[in-house]
Amino acid sequence: MKRLSLVAVSLITLMAAPVLAQTPVRIDQNAVEAHMGFLAGPELRGRGSATHDEAVAAAYVATQFRLAGLTPVPGMDGYLQRAPVVKTTPSGRAVLTVGGVTLGQAAGLGVLSGATLSASGTVVVAGGQDPATLPAGEVVLIAPPEGAGVRPWISAATAKGAKLIVLRQTAALATASAGPARTSIRLAETPARGGPVVVVVPGETFDRMRAAGGSATFEPGQATVEEGVTTNAIGWLQGTDPAAGVLMVSAHLDHIGVRPDGVVMYGANDDASGTVAVIALAEALADMGPHERSLMFVAFGSEEAGLLGGRYFTAHPPIPLSDIKANLGIEMIGDQDPNMPAGVMMMTGFERSNFGAALRDRGALVGPDPYPEQNFFERSDNYALALQGIVAHTISGWATIPTYHTVEDTIENLDFPFLTKAIGSLVEPLAAMADGDFTPEWSEGGRPAPR
Repeated sequence: MKRLSLVAVSLITLMAAPVLAQTPVRIDQNAVEAHMGFLAGPELRGRGSATHDEAVAAAYVATQFRLAGLTPVPGMDGYLQRAPVVKTTPSGRAVLTVGGVTLGQAAGLGVLSGATLSASGTVVVAGGQDPATLPAGEVVLIAPPEGAGVRPWISAATAKGAKLIVLRQTAALATASAGPARTSIRLAETPARGGPVVVVVPGETFDRMRAAGGSATFEPGQATVEEGVTTNAIGWLQGTDPAAGVLMVSAHLDHIGVRPDGVVMYGANDDASGTVAVIALAEALADMGPHERSLMFVAFGSEEAGLLGGRYFTAHPPIPLSDIKANLGIEMIGDQDPNMPAGVMMMTGFERSNFGAALRDRGALVGPDPYPEQNFFERSDNYALALQGIVAHTISGWATIPTYHTVEDTIENLDFPFLTKAIGSLVEPLAAMADGDFTPEWSEGGRPAPR
């Protein structure tokens, strides 16, 4: 075999380099499945909000960021942002008394909200079928029409100063109020929520309470309160132009975890799928870098407990929020919505900015949200950033999937080819935005008003 000279080898290498640089980065389905096997596997027990399992998941994500070549955000001493929280578990032994008729949780009293608050007052009874006709009162007894939503009734009673709202049980409310007491979690820096106590009473007991009238009291029993921590994992890919701003890619890493009855809610789709996407995109974009813009990859904790990780991140940003030019949240991309075009994910609030259209024009498999009435734009971690003026949206494969918050949200029920292709479609569009001069902007009237 004839040997090539050193010059010839150098020339061949130089000629080949541009070709290699232009080779599209592929997302490896085997790697996707491997990450998912740990995050949604039995070892992490569903990554419950502000639990040790969530902390392990955050540490795993941080490790993947480091292996991909990401660094801590400048100014942070590591990849983890820990937020103190307070966990409150109701006693499960609350008691409601109306006009001498008493009912406890052990006998069928359901508590929808305010399970740790005491409440009392004079009873008024709602009449008619229209929430607008509700009388003002400290304690309001409401028999909502069967099949009707109760939120308008609760909102109307709250607006008129109710401290205690007693609902007659319907089929839907029987399901909503059943089960053991759930632990609530709040950021330690945030005051405990107020608002009225909302309870559900079986029909026959409700009728006796309504006939008795008079005064009412709700005694919650002694709650258990403990301190804890929720954890965000954050990785940084330094750009070459500090003035170009930052693109942010995020997901939430927690799920419901272990229910009080011991059943594990694995949350493979919600949102281990999004967390795996963030890991895979961090790896791919690091391989393609350096980019002009810096990129920040974030996995939020305690989204299921009230968007706590995202809210803490926004209140304690590791970089100035004004530096973040756009945020792409990723949630529940493990399966395809049959109401969307084949292979396409929905973007919440698509019409609110030009971000989604720009991603789609660059090859991302995204399109408008077919469920605007569900207000999904306001129901994920992107919203806290959007309220700060950052163009922030969430993409989802199937936001109304039947396995949502059920025991069926497992690895076995994921569509891995769809998931892998969905992640892969985001790589080149995000790289183009990291290297170009396009900056997403709100459409007229699209930016949500600060609260």
